Amino acid sequence: MLVLTRKVGERILIGDDIVLTILDSRGDGIRVGIDAPRGVKVQREEVVRAVTEANVEAAAASSADAEANLRDLLGGQAPPADPPASGDK
Repeated sequence: MLVLTRKVGERILIGDDIVLTILDSRGDGIRVGIDAPRGVKVQREEVVRAVTEANVEAAAASSADAEANLRDLLGGQAPPADPPASGDK
């Protein structure tokens, strides 16, 4: 990890087409401006983590719901086992 000290108005260049500009410094935080091509994703890590966790929870809940619905359709019976793969005896 590269660690830099910058002052307000100073910039950091990443590659040929990404520029980070230090806009403001207040107490324990800074404001950073990011200029990047449209195709480059710029995301806050905590937002990506929260969305990922929500998706995992939703998938787990829908999986449990799907199994319960299937049991209801089968009249309370467990779903049949998967058939053997071709070539198995």
